[in-house]
Amino acid sequence: MQNLFNDLKTLLAQDERMVVEGKLLKNKVVELGLALDPQLLTLLLSHPKVAAHFFVEVAGMKVFDKIKFQHFVNNKSFLPDSYTAFKNKIGLMVEDTYMTDSKEVVLAWPYKDCVLEGGQTKEEAKRSEVFHNETLAPDEIDRLLAPKLLTNIKEIDFKGSRKASKLHKDQSLIIKGNNLLSLYTLQKVYAGQVDLVYIDPPYNPDSPNNTFCYNNTFNRSTWLTFMRNRLEVAKRLMKPDASIVVAIDKNEFLYLGVLLDEIFKNHESHCITIIHNPRGAQGSNFSYTHEFAFFIIPKDKKVIGERKIEESEIEWSNFRNWGSESERSDAKNCFYPVIIKDGEIIGFGDVVEDLSIHPSQTEQKGKEFYVYPIDIQGVERKWRYARQSVEEVKHLLHAKKRK
Repeated sequence: MQNLFNDLKTLLAQDERMVVEGKLLKNKVVELGLALDPQLLTLLLSHPKVAAHFFVEVAGMKVFDKIKFQHFVNNKSFLPDSYTAFKNKIGLMVEDTYMTDSKEVVLAWPYKDCVLEGGQTKEEAKRSEVFHNETLAPDEIDRLLAPKLLTNIKEIDFKGSRKASKLHKDQSLIIKGNNLLSLYTLQKVYAGQVDLVYIDPPYNPDSPNNTFCYNNTFNRSTWLTFMRNRLEVAKRLMKPDASIVVAIDKNEFLYLGVLLDEIFKNHESHCITIIHNPRGAQGSNFSYTHEFAFFIIPKDKKVIGERKIEESEIEWSNFRNWGSESERSDAKNCFYPVIIKDGEIIGFGDVVEDLSIHPSQTEQKGKEFYVYPIDIQGVERKWRYARQSVEEVKHLLHAKKRK
């Protein structure tokens, strides 16, 4: 094998298209091989040993095995010092081949060749879901996805709402119904016209309260099929430079991310964390404070504007928790004093871990005041954050005073 490595390198070096500064370009070699470049094939056939390895004889003719050639050239032992698009390539490998090169890693699931109709009303929530196979049920799919008649159309603008006789692209619409049928109905008017799509799909939690239990055996597969069908038609509505935003939580965001990468191959994908519950949804191990939003935007395009947040847009919330799950016992490390001197927050005291110690709401020590998260009824509660930074608290206090 080592001799074949050397023979191939020497042979390829004869083609100046694949050489830069005396070194072979591995990516260029693969590119020409997969393109069945005549000059490269002629060069490979000129060497009996190389030809015997990469060509097979069929009916008296030599047929080039481009996949075998690709795997051979991409082997990390071949051209280890070759210049590539990246000096050092990092990735998952199976034996000596990168998974991304082998194309063996895909997002696959049952029903991928199906269209999931999806329930249309709450009364249908417990019905058996209908999967239309794209090959075996073309007539059913054509009927399902054909434009539907919209009734009681109301046109909405800043003047209010009024009846409308037909659709046109300048309308603002609210459609109540099956979202898959609605999206396909809108295609005729809105295909390639939409600047931004926002989708807030079922989050598919793994719990008895899951409202998306279409199929308990293939629950995730069902969800992926549901999402793929709708994302694909949403893409058809979008302008070439449009963006799409999809909200999701921890249950499906990993799978959704792969699905979005597969559908929107020519876009940038950004997964943004959004704090929606600062107190956290209490769990046995972790308390989640956030959900996610995937921003799928055109490559190399600035779409997120920079705007100063006005003070009137800021919503203030008490530093001390209140209501359920807000007591000291719910988060022991959030019961500590905030130290104030001359009306300024100057620091924090230690967490009071001993539950038998019950300080007053405010205790004076010299010129300093130690303030604990205790309400006016004397209930020991907790601060919303464990050991929040002095600068952050000062900023909150000063901003609130200005307001």
